[in-house]
Amino acid sequence: MAKIISSFFISVDGVVERPDQWHFPYWSDEMGAVVEAGVSTAAGFLMGRTLYDEWAAYWPTAESDPDIAKTFNESRKFVLSNTLKKADWANTTVITGDVAAQLRELKEELEGDLQMSGSATTMRWLLANGLLDELNLLVHPIVVGRGQRLFEDEPTHPLKLTRSDTFATGVLHLSYVPAES
Repeated sequence: MAKIISSFFISVDGVVERPDQWHFPYWSDEMGAVVEAGVSTAAGFLMGRTLYDEWAAYWPTAESDPDIAKTFNESRKFVLSNTLKKADWANTTVITGDVAAQLRELKEELEGDLQMSGSATTMRWLLANGLLDELNLLVHPIVVGRGQRLFEDEPTHPLKLTRSDTFATGVLHLSYVPAES
């Protein structure tokens, strides 16, 4: 049975938008190992429409990091969207209609994890619908000040901390699971 695992680069003030503008000074081998471990357990990648559009425009022809491009291009991808009618990126399935029911079925069918990164709206929906199994945060020691925050006016969702590590760069790696009510 697959788990849905969502991971984010996040600032101390909760910003997840445009990490390419503030994240890279904190990149380290420790962080790379965490990212690589997540990718290595992936049965596929889950994303919302916006992230799909961004990744599908970049990764099929990306030359800057051929190894990760190869991984993303060859891996299964599942896009949650009621507006995307067709996905041209190889190995992509669009999940539409009763998305929650289809995700429950997919979790039963797959072995490994459905990894998700960078879809804050989708992550909040998964959490609200009891579909998120794990939330990994790489908390960067920076206040960004503006941008989309991971949680904005959300209902209460108790979480249980299952792991915490501090990297030499000051980044915290925190893993949470939904707490039992």
